Parts: sequence; structure tokens; C-alpha cells
Amino acid sequence: MRHFLSFRRATSWLAAAALSVSVTAHAQPSDSVMRTALEAARNQQWHRIDEAAIGGHVLEGYVEYHRLRSRLPQAEPGEVLDFIERHRDSPLAEWMRGQAIGRYGEAGRYGSLIEVADGEPSGTERQCHYYTALLVSDPQAAAEGGRSLWNVGRSQPSACDTLFDRLRENGEIDEFAIWQRKMLAWQRGENGLASYLGRLLDNRWQEGREAVDRLQRDYAAITQVPTCIGPECLGSGPLFAAAMHGFTRADTEAALEAWRKIAPHLPIEEEHRHAIEEDLAFYSLVRDIGNNRGWVDEALPRIATPRVLELRIRQALASRDWADVLQWLEHMPEEIRNESRWQYWEARAHEQLGHQEQAEVAYAQAAQERNFFGFAAADRIDRPYSLNLERNRFDEDLRRQVETWPAVQRTEALQRIGEEGLANSEWLHAVANGSPREVRALADYAARRGWHARLVQTTITAQLWDALDWRFPEAYREHFLHWGQRNGVDPFLLMGIARRESAYNPEALSPAGARGLMQLMPGTATLLSRQLGISDPGPYGVLDPELNIRLGSTYIRDMVDRYRGNRLAAAAAYNAGPGRVDRWLRDAPEEFDLFVETIPFRETRDYVQAVLSYRVIFESLANGGSTEGVVMLSEAETTMRYDASLLARN
Repeated sequence: MRHFLSFRRATSWLAAAALSVSVTAHAQPSDSVMRTALEAARNQQWHRIDEAAIGGHVLEGYVEYHRLRSRLPQAEPGEVLDFIERHRDSPLAEWMRGQAIGRYGEAGRYGSLIEVADGEPSGTERQCHYYTALLVSDPQAAAEGGRSLWNVGRSQPSACDTLFDRLRENGEIDEFAIWQRKMLAWQRGENGLASYLGRLLDNRWQEGREAVDRLQRDYAAITQVPTCIGPECLGSGPLFAAAMHGFTRADTEAALEAWRKIAPHLPIEEEHRHAIEEDLAFYSLVRDIGNNRGWVDEALPRIATPRVLELRIRQALASRDWADVLQWLEHMPEEIRNESRWQYWEARAHEQLGHQEQAEVAYAQAAQERNFFGFAAADRIDRPYSLNLERNRFDEDLRRQVETWPAVQRTEALQRIGEEGLANSEWLHAVANGSPREVRALADYAARRGWHARLVQTTITAQLWDALDWRFPEAYREHFLHWGQRNGVDPFLLMGIARRESAYNPEALSPAGARGLMQLMPGTATLLSRQLGISDPGPYGVLDPELNIRLGSTYIRDMVDRYRGNRLAAAAAYNAGPGRVDRWLRDAPEEFDLFVETIPFRETRDYVQAVLSYRVIFESLANGGSTEGVVMLSEAETTMRYDASLLARN
């Protein structure tokens, strides 16, 4: 279940009340007036704003932001820079800089734009304005930036037109660059852009245009088109790379046959040759084309990209060709090969081949990491799991100081007036720009406030990977324990699923429509409610944390029952659906680790590994941070056959 985190209100009034009175004392009598003022400022209804009432309010800058923004591009750079300086500890500063760059660029006030810019801005449109502004003051930087913006296979905003026209006029974007972009557009299916770019080329590219027209009708004609395209054959590489990409996706076996005929005679750059062969190897492996296997194995050592090597290793694992596993692991980049996942499989291969000493060394290295394969490796050599748990302690003086920090006060004030999105922006800006000590103090504050989703996001933004108490907070613990017990489901599995699905945001909404802590689809919630004999919660009632957990735990119970008590298969079904898992089990290679590694969907492979490792962390934290007695999977789950026999109904 793919999802994004909106980080709207993630705590109830009970959680807020749990904090000391000193925090709630920050409430200001003008909050209601500020709410009205901010709404009016957004709509430029300045007469509705009571300036005296909002004067000195911690959110006064938000009204000022909209006022100054409304005066752009007429407002002078000095005013913008003054605003940025006064609000440098808030996201308002960079928002204003971005607004000024865009508005000055649209108005052609390039000198003003350069004054307020602080290096390349984010966003294609602003970047185009920025490099257009540099055409006079720094033409070399403008050319480099402009060529980077040009060399994409999609249409760019109209803000780029002036920049591109000027660079074409002065030769910084030449005919080869036009041809190269035309090929990128063709490869992406942007036919309108490709046609437009073709009209910019002179007759020296006529043969190339005709070749493209022919190949668009029939990729197999690639063996018959000229090998030299454009002046000095410079257009050959982009054309054959684009054509072979399309051909490989359409008919991988025929594409390889054609490539083997033309490859020795093509005057193309190594980068294009490598891209073509990497594509061919990737799709040959994904589609498991047996006739291509010999060529793939011959080409892999020179291609040697992680994505194709991973596919080849997974094929070797599925067929239990342990010698092949070791052979292809040798070609992996060292930094990737040293990851716990690949160390685990190196150990398994050595073990199967009777190399016990090498196996134990690789298992020991894998077991140092805190993840699925690290825990599985620890189980293999009977070692405790490595949590690498970081503990943080704070004295009350520092905690009282944090309450007075402007960013914290603005976050609190924005929450009070219902501006959850802005509150999160304020908070995460403070986290991203704070010192390590400040960031940990902010995380502690979020934990005490019961801001579970914000706390998790704090650890992600600040990369506090070992602060497990914060990364995996005791959010809604009583509900997980209660409904886990009522439904006979491992509560730590439920916690792991919720943490993976929503990062504890009770109002998380996925693009597909899944909702709440455990990301239930409304239709699924309706069916589960009917099964339980309770009222249909509807799309908003399902956001209630306890009800969401109750329904989610019921669904997991059904999946566990479906797979004879197996939590691994149940977790896979929660993500990918039981129908797919049933099919995978019928073709599975029987052992639990091989089943996980050969799940066809990367999302589900990653999901299962995350959920099972998260449940270890949750159980260990509940055990005071000790992994004693904690196991990722039961003995039955690690020894049973992962095949059709796992299905309760065959």
C-alpha cells in the first residue's frame, strides 16, 4: 500500500493535556484574530486585518509574508532581503526568496532576481528564470545550467523559452543538443516535442529524421537504417539508444537478436552502448527469457550494474544455484556487497556448498545490522540481535528552554489555529537546520507532546536512525495490545504494520485512497465492519485510531488464518493482496528467506522485511531495550515449507 504522509493533526486533546501546564500557557488571546488575519491575508482582504490585535503575535510574519508577496514584482529587493533576514529561522524566508525569484523573473527584473537569489533555486521554472538572469553577468554558468535544463525528454515551462532561445542563438545549444533532446523525447513518447525539435534541424539531419520515422513504424527496421546519423555520425548514439530502448521493451528477444547483428558495426559512444546492453539484460532477466540467458551471462561482467546483478542473483537463488550466487556476488560493487542482505546470501551460499568457516564470517558481518537479513543472520549463528539503541536524556532546564524557542512557539500557535501543514513546515525547518543537540531536544519535545507522526518524521529528517524510542514510539499502544489480544494477533506485528503504513499518522491518505493508521481502503473497511456486525464507518470514521486498529487487526487475523498462522505470508498479503500471495506460494522455492527474496514486487519484498524487523524493535523496546527472548519469526515460520501447502484451502 503506497502512501504519503500529510502530517495533519496526529494527536488528541488527551495527548496535548498530558504535557505540563507551562506549554499550554503559551496560548495568546489574539489567536482567533490571527486566524482571521491569516485567512484575510491569503485573500488579500487587508481591511479585515486588525493590525493592533495581531501586533507582536508569534505568527505576525505570516501575514507580513502575504502582504509582501502581493506587492511583487514591484517590491524592491531590499525589502525582500530584509524579510528573509528577519525570518531566517523560519521556512518563510526561503518561501519568500522563491516567490521573489519567480515574480522578478516573470517581470524581467533580472537584476533584482540576482540580488535576492542565493545560488540555484529549486524548481525548474525558477531555475530557468535564474539562469536567464545570469546570461549577462555569468554567461558560462548560464550556459551550463541552461544545457542541463534543456537536455530532458519532456517539455519545459515557458519560463525557459528566453534562456533556450538565447543559448541557441549563441551556439551553446547546438544541433547535436537539439537532436539529442529529440531522441530523449521520442524515447519518452513525447511525440509533439520530438516533432518540434526535428523542425529546428537542417538538411544534414534529414537521414536521421527519416530513420526515426521508419523505426516508429517498425523497430525491427533497426538493422536496415544507416549506422551514421548526422555530421560526423554524432547522432548515431542517441538514435540507437532511443530505438533500442523502445524495441527492448516491445520485444526483448527480437531486440537482442537485432542488437547482436548491428552492435559490431555501430560508431556509438560507450555510454550509449552500455545503456542499450543494460536495458537488454534487465528486461531479459525480468521476463525470464531463456534464449537470452547465454548472452546475459556473457555480458553481465561488463555491464555490472547493481539492478541487473541483483536480478541475476535472485534467479540463481530461485533455482538454488549456490555457485552462481557466489559468482555474481563477486561482480557487485563492494559497498553494496557488504550490505547485510548480500552478506546473508553469501553466507547461505557458502553454507550450502559446505564452506562453513566462510559462512560464519559472512553471517557475523550481516548480523551487525538492524534489519530483516541482519536478524535472520543472527538467528543462523545463534547471536543476539543488534539493535544499536541510542538513549537520550534531558534535564528539565533544557526542556523549559525548548518551550520558549521561536520555532516551537510558532508550531504550537499554528496548531492552535488549525494550520497543521504550516505547523509541520515550521517544525521540520527547525529540525533540518538545528544542531545535533537542538534536534534531539526537539524530538524529546515532540515525544512529550504525543506528536507521534511528527516525531517519526523528525527522526527521518535528522537521520536519527538509532534513536529507536523516537523512531518507534509507543503510539496507540493500548489499542494494539487490546485488539491484538481480542483477535489473537501478535500486537507487535500490528505495530510494525501501522508504522510502515502510515508512520503513525492517523489521517494518512494514500493516492489509492487507503486511510488511517493501518491504511485501510474504504471498501475493505465496509466489508470488515459488516463482518464484525458494526456500523460502516465511512471514509472519515475509519480515521478513528482505535476503530482503524480494530478493523486492521481483524483483516490481519483473517490473513494469518488463511496462511496457517504464518505472519510472514500474512504481512505480504496485507501489502499485495492474498490472491497474489497465493500465486507466489504455488511457485515458491519453499524456504522462508528464499520466499521473501523471490517475491516479484520490490515494494512487497521491502514491505515484508520492514514489518518483520519493526516488530522485533517494538517487542525489544517493550522488553526494556533487550532482545533476550525476542525472535523475528517462530521456529515453525522459519522451518515450514513456503509453497501451496501453506494455504489453508488448497
